[in-house]
Parts: sequence; structure tokens; C-alpha cells
Amino acid sequence: MSVQAVSGEAPVEAARAPSGRAHVLRRLMRDKVAFGAATVLGVVILAAVFAPWVAPFDPYLTDLSKAMVPPNEINWLGTDNTGRDILSRLIFGARNTLMMGLVGVLIGGMVGGTLGIMAAFYRRLDGWIMRLVDVMLAFPAILIGLAVAAIFGAGLTAVVIALVVADIPGTARVSRGAAMGVMGQEFIEAGRAVGVSDFTLIWRYLALNCVSTIFVFLTLRFGQTILVGSALGFLGMGAQPPTAELGMMAAQGRDFLFMAPHIATFPSLAIFIIVLAANLLGDALRDVLDPRLQT
Repeated sequence: MSVQAVSGEAPVEAARAPSGRAHVLRRLMRDKVAFGAATVLGVVILAAVFAPWVAPFDPYLTDLSKAMVPPNEINWLGTDNTGRDILSRLIFGARNTLMMGLVGVLIGGMVGGTLGIMAAFYRRLDGWIMRLVDVMLAFPAILIGLAVAAIFGAGLTAVVIALVVADIPGTARVSRGAAMGVMGQEFIEAGRAVGVSDFTLIWRYLALNCVSTIFVFLTLRFGQTILVGSALGFLGMGAQPPTAELGMMAAQGRDFLFMAPHIATFPSLAIFIIVLAANLLGDALRDVLDPRLQT
């Protein structure tokens, strides 16, 4: 009888998994705000990926005879102080900005998630790991960026390193909290009792049960990471001219706010739209994936 029960449970669980994913997609599709945010973010990502084919002009082609031209039928968003097409530079700049945010979130999330799970599983390491996390939290991302830029020099690499370091402590705290809840479950004790290795318990059972929580946190963190990366670029620690990057483009336009406000306005507006869309989509995913918020 028990064999039939066990053999009958797997198909039921397997059948539930796809329906659960479909339920998540249906809830997201019904949320007009989440659907709009996903659409905007998807359009920006596609434009950034296919930038060489989407951009109407060469983003690095200068023409001083067309410097600071306002938006018109040829240059839809105008030109900057060296005559470069702002729309083309926005498309290529979004590629660099999104790349910084994505790499920072992914690497920082993996490192921070691993630290948090290890701290929850190995209690003797908990104090050491979390004190290290507390030390990292004491340094603002801007200060970390300054330190990294002083060591490696200003550039995209320095900003990515700073973003990775800034994303580690928050992810470590969230993953540790999620892992501590899983550690109290009976299947962890049962696995230890039957001699399952620590590696299997950590990566096959503990980590998999924490993935959704970490994923939700990283989706919320993505917009903040982009904002911090743009701020570092605005301060001159990110991409260097002539590389297109939204924060740096906004910084270059501040000297011409009264003569040609569009040079700084459009990059700043692009950052605002990307961060807002990422935050709205992250909030929607949290509402859908977090069982504590489901009614």
C-alpha cells in the first residue's frame, strides 16, 4: 500500500508544477502595471541587445556643425555638444547600463546567496560570515566605487566590481533568513539521519528551497543596482568618453542645461524609466511568488 502511495505522489507533484508556473504567469498577465513594466523593460532590453541594427546613426560619429541641435525629424532626440545623435547613444548606453546592473546582481547574488546558505547550514561559521556582512554593509556603494576606482582605475570594470560588492551583503542576509527557515524542516534532519552528504543537502535541498526567495530579492535589487551604477557613472567613475553610458551621458549634459537641456534630460529620463519598470516588475513578482502575500 505504501509503495502505491509513494508511486502515486510523484505524478501528482509533477502535474502540479506546470500548473503552478501557469498560475504565476496568469497572475502577472492580469496585473496591468506588471504587464506594462515588463513590456517597457522588454523593449529596452531588445533595443540594447540589437543596438547596432536599431540605432539610426553611429553613436560615436561627431559632427560639430550639428552640435546641440534640438529634437527634430532627423535626430528625434537631438544631438549632444559634439553633434552625436542622442537616440543612438541612448540605445548603446542602455546596453552598458543594463549589463552593469545584470552582472552586478548575478555575481553578487550568487556570492551573497552562497554565503547566506553556508552561514545557515554551518552554525560555527554563522558568526564570522554575518560579521563580515555587517562590515560590508557599513560601506555605501558610492564609497566602494571610489575605492575600487582608486585601485583599478575608473571604467566599467570598476563599477561592476563595486556593484557586486554592494549586492553581496543584502543577498547574504536574505538567503540566510530563508535558509534558516528551511533548516528547521524535517527533511533536513531526515537527510542527515540517513547519511546524506553535506554537499547534497546544501545544493540539492537547501539551496533549491531558497531560490525563489533569493530570486524575488534580486529582481527588486536590480533597479537599485542600475541606479547605483548610473550614479557612479555620473560621478565619473564608470565608462569613460566616448563610451556611451546613461549616467555618464547625464553628467556630460549638465554643463549645457540652460543652452541645450535635452542633452541631460533624455539620459536621465531613460534611467528613470528603466529603474521604475524594474521596480514595478520586481514588486509584482514578489506579490506572486511570496506565499505570505498570497490571499
